[in-house]
Amino acid sequence: MSHGIPPLRAGHRLDLLQGSREMFPALIEAIDSARDEVRLETYIFDFTASGAEVAEALERAARRSVAVMVVVDGFGTEPIASSWEERFIQAGVQWRMYAPPGRFGLLWPGNWSRMHRKLCVIDGETAFCGGINILDDFHDPTYGQLEHPRFDFAMRVSGPLVAPVLATMVRLWQRLQAVQQLRQARVAGAVGSLRARDPGPGAAAPARGADRRPRAKAALVLRDNVRNRSRIERAYRRAIARAHSEVIIANAYFVPGRKMRSALVRAARRGVTVQLLLQGRYEYFMQYYAARPIYGALLAAGVQIYEYSPSFLHAKVAVVDGLWSTVGSSNLDPLSLLLAREANVLVQDEAFSRDLRSRLVLAMSHEGRRMDPQAYARRPLRHRLGEWVAFFLMRIALAVQGKKYL
Repeated sequence: MSHGIPPLRAGHRLDLLQGSREMFPALIEAIDSARDEVRLETYIFDFTASGAEVAEALERAARRSVAVMVVVDGFGTEPIASSWEERFIQAGVQWRMYAPPGRFGLLWPGNWSRMHRKLCVIDGETAFCGGINILDDFHDPTYGQLEHPRFDFAMRVSGPLVAPVLATMVRLWQRLQAVQQLRQARVAGAVGSLRARDPGPGAAAPARGADRRPRAKAALVLRDNVRNRSRIERAYRRAIARAHSEVIIANAYFVPGRKMRSALVRAARRGVTVQLLLQGRYEYFMQYYAARPIYGALLAAGVQIYEYSPSFLHAKVAVVDGLWSTVGSSNLDPLSLLLAREANVLVQDEAFSRDLRSRLVLAMSHEGRRMDPQAYARRPLRHRLGEWVAFFLMRIALAVQGKKYL
């Protein structure tokens, strides 16, 4: 293991999935085929449109005695509607909420830690990982109906990687179970708890009948708030440092720290083509504006920046030299890299990386707007003021947490 980054191991079958329109049918098919167990983690679980189809698949699985365990983030996901809560209770779906914000919400710094992973494991044999929430491509909880689909990716994987994905999900579930049992012991007859099944000691068993023929190499990289604060960013930096010809990164909330910016600048200056596909549509003030003060140094070094604006860009992916790639949930901003539980899969496989690269190149050429360095330098004063206010607020937020990044 180098710098805490696990080695990439061979023996995987990988499928790239773009948006909920590709992921949800694959996910529902896997859930409907489950024999023993379905585990799902997501930041947002929204029951609108195709999100409800995933919920119905979970309900069907639980009704045929498959153990179904769902973990959602307490800030990203609204409290479950009473109608769906009752349906899940009757079916036996187990629903847990990670770190509900409580009375003070995110005004209290201790509540800033979030569960931002998007993971699913079926029967210990098939895993899904990426940036796609259980959220329909054409629906946004804040902005409503979208004219164009959200731009995002996930992947389906079978092989040795499934075991560590399952193990990390089991650990989080056991922690949440312990917290719930403690609360129930304190308050007898607590309202709203869902019927529980014991996941059992064999929950983290390796996949059965694993096929040794697939050769794709992959590794799971996790980020938490304790030991593994910078693994995902280090994986990016190492791949960029080794790049010979090309680096393509698509990232929704892009506020890279000093080391990451330096890695991109050095790569561009040694002749590597560095292309960034970033959010071009306003979504959140801090994430949108805080990124822009750092664009100047990147543009000056020759980094190409494309802004994606047909819809919200939510992807967290990268391709290096058409061979190494990553798909996951981690943005390259301090709030994600320092405060959220994240999961990315690292891949070394030409076919998978070529597929991802072709989709990113298509998005940049047809739906991205390349940023002109001269136009960037002439942007209005009001925009500059907004950028530095956002950047300053992000620094304050990190200082409150006692963390250094920018």
